Amino acid sequence: MKLNRSTDMALRIAMLTAASPARTTVDELATQLVLPRSHVAKVVQRLQRLGVLVTIRGRSGGVAFAEHAGELTVGHVVRAFEGDDEVVNCEQPACPLLAGCRLRGELRRAQAAFLAVLDGVRLGDLVEGAAGPLLLTLGAPPVRP
Repeated sequence: MKLNRSTDMALRIAMLTAASPARTTVDELATQLVLPRSHVAKVVQRLQRLGVLVTIRGRSGGVAFAEHAGELTVGHVVRAFEGDDEVVNCEQPACPLLAGCRLRGELRRAQAAFLAVLDGVRLGDLVEGAAGPLLLTLGAPPVRP
């Protein structure tokens, strides 16, 4: 299963904000993750509605990882961004094998297993250990010896 670009961006943004003790801005997120600002702004809004991020307007505002968002799972975010569609659409155009096909059921089972694994991973888990500090170096100027 391949995640769409918005889902990938959402997970990266969640990880980066989870690793950062300070608020950041949409512009800074876009720069650090090398992503288009307009796309980052849309994804940040959706993450805010999901409870992953908090956003504060104004001059001293910004974006931060929500207090209890570390308990949310990767599966929760993936479902919110990907929807509940099946891996393959057998309805349009209507597949002539639909009545006797076992593939659709197996693909549903595989998708459920994929999401079950992601349900076992909390967003907070993604930034534990060396991952957190590494995330904070994204977009930073290279260190010269």
